[in-house]
Order: sequence, then C-alpha cells, then structure tokens
Amino acid sequence: MKRQKRDPTERAFTKGYQAGIQGRSRSGCPHETGLARQQWLSGWRESRIDQWDGLNRMAQVQKLSNLQPLAAAS
Repeated sequence: MKRQKRDPTERAFTKGYQAGIQGRSRSGCPHETGLARQQWLSGWRESRIDQWDGLNRMAQVQKLSNLQPLAAAS
C-alpha cells in the first residue's frame, strides 16, 4: 500500500510545535523564507501559548497527535 506524501507545510507546523515543546528558541527555525517558515513559526508560537496557558508537556504531545490525523484527512 502506498503512503501519501505529507504536506510540507503541515510537517513544518508539526516540527515547529515540537521545537516549542522542547523549549527551543524560534531562531532555530530551519527554513529561511516562505510558507514553510511561517508554518514552523506558527507551530512554535502555538506550542508556547499552550505552555503559557498551563498545558503540560504530555498534554501538548496529546494535542499534537490529535492535530495530525485531522490534517491528513483534509
């Protein structure tokens, strides 16, 4: 069975969210410009906001795993 390729912007968002969970700086974004950079920073920012709102690391990981199937379905 063939696997569908992941959308690069979805992957950038996920990687940015993971970087935020790990407490890494937004200056660590691997993308120089473009939509992938915007998505990575959006993921990083959302992760940091969730942390400031009181979500612990495990809750953030759960949220991220819940977001991935939704994006794959669309």
